[in-house]
Amino acid sequence: MSGSADPRLPRSPAGPYNPWMVAGMIALAPFMEVLDTTIANVALNHIGGSLAISQDESTWVLTSYLVANSIVLPISGWLAQVIGRKRYYQICVVLFTVSSVLCAASTSLTMMVIARCLQGLGGAGLAPTTQSMLADMFPPEKRAQGFALFGVTVITAPATGPILGGWLTDHLSWHWIFLINLPIGLIAFTLTAIFVSEPAVMIAERRELLAKRLRLDYLGIALAAIGFGTLQIFLDKFQEEDGFSSTFIVTTFCVVVVSLSLLVVWEWTHPNPVLNLRLFKSRNFAIANALMFVVGFILISSTQLLPQLAQTLLGYNAETSGLCMAFGGMATLVMMPIAGLTSGRIGKPKWLLIGALTWLGLATVFLQGSIAPDVSFGTLSLYRGLQVCALPFLFVPITAAAYVGVPPRNFGEAAALINQNRNIGGSVGISIVTTLLAWRTQFHHARLAEAITPYGSLHGMTVAQIAPILQTQAVFMSYLDMFRFVGLLALIVVPAVLFLNPPPPKPAA
Repeated sequence: MSGSADPRLPRSPAGPYNPWMVAGMIALAPFMEVLDTTIANVALNHIGGSLAISQDESTWVLTSYLVANSIVLPISGWLAQVIGRKRYYQICVVLFTVSSVLCAASTSLTMMVIARCLQGLGGAGLAPTTQSMLADMFPPEKRAQGFALFGVTVITAPATGPILGGWLTDHLSWHWIFLINLPIGLIAFTLTAIFVSEPAVMIAERRELLAKRLRLDYLGIALAAIGFGTLQIFLDKFQEEDGFSSTFIVTTFCVVVVSLSLLVVWEWTHPNPVLNLRLFKSRNFAIANALMFVVGFILISSTQLLPQLAQTLLGYNAETSGLCMAFGGMATLVMMPIAGLTSGRIGKPKWLLIGALTWLGLATVFLQGSIAPDVSFGTLSLYRGLQVCALPFLFVPITAAAYVGVPPRNFGEAAALINQNRNIGGSVGISIVTTLLAWRTQFHHARLAEAITPYGSLHGMTVAQIAPILQTQAVFMSYLDMFRFVGLLALIVVPAVLFLNPPPPKPAA
């Protein structure tokens, strides 16, 4: 069970234990957290009916979690430094688990929103803290393999969420999508308490930080909370509130621009920033964050599009639409360790990234041509599998490249920024795709309606009879447009990969 300590890894939380065993343990909680970002989507109607709230009000079940998550996530690296990484991780696990039980016990919208906010606050620190632990646990030549394990949680969990959420909702009740976190949280906390250690060098750094009479960056915390929290509300409500024609949307947009602009200026010049934006001076870190934003955009938006198409146009229930994603999840799970091994052995992973982006883009652009209104369940599943099997070859080398040139003591802050950019990419992706979907539906409806007049019929059908068919075709064509748009986005960012610096050479044996 024990492993030999590597003198190059004084910050490793594995201590005397095998790092792979510890890595699997600490990845359990972030998998649970990322799962919760999508597991509630398919149960909104059931939650709304149980709490006697409207469909518009039920969306706050999702929005409240994402807003709270986006507030804490960017400053989680700083919080881990101040509180202690292991202690902060355990606090997040406890808060997330307890608030999950409160979500299941909610009897009103107010109680549910408060519980989901607490859940988002607790979940925000799990992914970046785990990623920083993995970065410290493995030497640079094995770091890609470690990140492959973390990639399983980030990429597989969003696809697993609709499947598990649909099954639990249809066969048990919506309460179980939250109660399932209780045993996982207890196991994760227990394993962490026993096997994860706080390295002596990090204890010394924390004492040194606190001995300097730590002055809290109150303005930075406030600007980050207002800016990122309002950004999440803006993105979630943009289409629902009819875009910039809404005073509410215009107001939130102005708040986002002002607060985030002030945040950048303030944090860039602050001696002890809560959000270390100076890490973006590293070219690799800046490019990797941009690429991770795109990965989040593609992953989350496509994860929403396919089940939504299945339920809206094909008449699938929550469980069946979630199962459409299963083959993609299995393909990702199989390819993730291969991506880790490949990324660690290829001297210039930029060529791996170029190949993966090209595959993802072409697969999404061209394979959407095989989707028709009478598409089978098998074809949809195969489409998803072919589309996402390239994602591991993006996530692993991008994450590994982000840490090239970043000092080890800043790994926590780097992990927080990387995860925040991935989350924002997903939120931006959903918002843009949802808005464009509505616009393209109107466009295709208008074009198809040009051939129909109220003075005749088409193939023996009256205008009243053909109207619903027309609408269905317009909606379907707009979905195909969105798949094409996501694919082209992957191809457009390929040139940015060429500017990445290669990882440091492997040390001699």
